[in-house]
Amino acid sequence: MDGAWTAPWQVGHTHIFASALVLAFVVDRALGEPAGAWHPVVWMGRYLAAAGRRFAPREAGRGRADWPSFFQGMASWCVGALAVAAPAAALQRLLLAGPGWLSAVGLGLLLKPMFAWAMLRGEVRVVEDALADSVPAGRASLARLCSRDVSGLDAGQVRETAIESLAENLNDSVVAPVFWFVLFGLPGAALYRYANTADAMWGYLGMRGGRDWTWAGKWAARVDDALSWLPARLTAALLLAVAAQRFSWSALRHEAGRTPSPNGGWPMAAMALVLGVRLGKPGVYVLNAQGVGPRPEDTAQAIRLAGRAVLVLLALSVLGLGCARGAA
Repeated sequence: MDGAWTAPWQVGHTHIFASALVLAFVVDRALGEPAGAWHPVVWMGRYLAAAGRRFAPREAGRGRADWPSFFQGMASWCVGALAVAAPAAALQRLLLAGPGWLSAVGLGLLLKPMFAWAMLRGEVRVVEDALADSVPAGRASLARLCSRDVSGLDAGQVRETAIESLAENLNDSVVAPVFWFVLFGLPGAALYRYANTADAMWGYLGMRGGRDWTWAGKWAARVDDALSWLPARLTAALLLAVAAQRFSWSALRHEAGRTPSPNGGWPMAAMALVLGVRLGKPGVYVLNAQGVGPRPEDTAQAIRLAGRAVLVLLALSVLGLGCARGAA
């Protein structure tokens, strides 16, 4: 069987993909992220930065449709996507042609850089620890975790933003890559990670970094929205499932709709509800407005809940792959 685009649920491969997934989480916990020189996401970012400088205009479009920038952004995105997915598919095919244990080890090591649970958890803890020293220290640590302007945030807002970043990145950096790996193997995880990185670098309305991304980054933003739609709701469902409290899906949907993002609001709203705290972005939205401001212990609880959600995700993924093998 041609293994290049072999999905995990195909006959004879589910146990390999399940083992690879477990190994990837073990490596993540034990070793964390690879060095930048060897990190595929760093390579993706370098390509996206260089490509963006070629087509994103330096002047604001002032509301006009900029179709040349849109199509150049789309073409550049597609070139990068091919450069990511094709090698991932080729490596997967090569590994699946060998012994099962070698396939699992190789796929696990290649999958690990596509998600970053240990790093995310650690960065959120660093923000809380820094905030205990001073607000400026907390802001400096938070700036490494999110792309917002943190210069004017007070202590409570720094903590809110850190918890929001944990919830949103639980989807972007963990649940979604695993979701697409379970469905489409290494090419699926790699392509999602590329799409999410492209959205983080190009998916802005207006000026950023001296360039107007309103039309230049529109394709990247829409693709990420599409690929994150199901995983974001799965992330919210996992957070509700591991919490002791019960909330209706309609209440979650109502809170998630307060944010401008079609996906980011779901895990953030779920986290606000299960913690019973208020989260928000100043001047943009407030989630669970009747909640209290988060305290240091809420940050710790948020990390614990996210960790439980990751464990349930891993268990469900392995179980699902096992059921797919049995059904086949």
